[in-house]
Amino acid sequence: MAFDGSSIKALLDGAVAKGAVHGIAALVVDRQGPLFHHAAGEASERTVFRNASMTKAVATTAALQLMEQGRLDLDATVESILPEFGRLQVLDGFDGDTPRLRPPASAATVRQLMTHSGGLGYFFLSEKLKRYHEVTGEPHALTGLKRSLSAPLVNDPGTAWEYGVNTDWLGLIVEKISGQSLGSYLRQHVYGPLGMTESTFEPGADERARLLRVMQRQPDGSLVPSKLDLPPSSEWDAAGHGSYGTIQDYGRFVRAWLDDGGGILSPATVQLALQNHLGPIKLPDFLKSAMPELSNDVPAMPVPQGWGLGFHLTLVDLPGMRSAGTGDWAGVFNSYYWIDRTRGIGGVLMTQVLPFFDMPVVETLLGFEMAVYQQVGAATPAL
Repeated sequence: MAFDGSSIKALLDGAVAKGAVHGIAALVVDRQGPLFHHAAGEASERTVFRNASMTKAVATTAALQLMEQGRLDLDATVESILPEFGRLQVLDGFDGDTPRLRPPASAATVRQLMTHSGGLGYFFLSEKLKRYHEVTGEPHALTGLKRSLSAPLVNDPGTAWEYGVNTDWLGLIVEKISGQSLGSYLRQHVYGPLGMTESTFEPGADERARLLRVMQRQPDGSLVPSKLDLPPSSEWDAAGHGSYGTIQDYGRFVRAWLDDGGGILSPATVQLALQNHLGPIKLPDFLKSAMPELSNDVPAMPVPQGWGLGFHLTLVDLPGMRSAGTGDWAGVFNSYYWIDRTRGIGGVLMTQVLPFFDMPVVETLLGFEMAVYQQVGAATPAL
């Protein structure tokens, strides 16, 4: 399709010119390949980004491949594959400064890891977990220390949607079944086949030289270099947040999902993954931040939503924007993507700004998505 990206280019250039971002890149893909790419400010064609939680969908794809091969049962308990998971307790609260722990009421399953209903949390979104790390001195997930994954559950498995280290454990399952590190498995079965030659868990000097720096939004709206970053090295290939890559590489991944799996998954698996697997569990109306320098509070859109196998789902058509059944997610450094299989279109917007859900970036993201659908013809008439 002919795609005129001039309005998107103007949007990104304008965001840099007014100081909303220091560097930003956008990519639009359809089933055949890229339709549009533009980088502005400090970002260029070859910029490497911290994918952060955009790693989750890629790691989940690896687990789905093992499911297709009959090597992984989605309804198997996690502890049947990784016995150490069975030692995790539920954090009920505190007696003074002593954590109050109890055994979980049920055993978490692989599917629950994929849908963030396995009971695990994140220290920056759970006050309870944040306090646990403070009083025990145990490391949290962004320290690069593998011991951080032994933090307790915050809910009984299967009772609530809670964003957390679920996908990190899923990555350990991929490693256990495949006998490879997650990075090595992905190079062979995801990165390699899709031509994602610049995606890695271990950026070398060249990739680090091309990394866009992380900036921190100040109360007055200005940006200063951030003191927060991913650890320079990690004891494990963190499936929840640890990969790096170019926006073009992430576009290749989005394209594969648009294109019935792009040869790395079967069409049936793609369809299965982009259905709501939460059952009666509802997504929260509001994600409250426990660490404002890392994430703002995140309100949910007031439309029906769900969670598939590795993806957030929008369950209705959004006027002038994405279609029902679109999968999406984001990374903490304000990078975002969506995969609209109904329209055969996907978008990726990447910057490196903290805290997450930064309003100037979110406004740019909404403008970007609307500009894309103006080009491809809106799914439903704009209201």
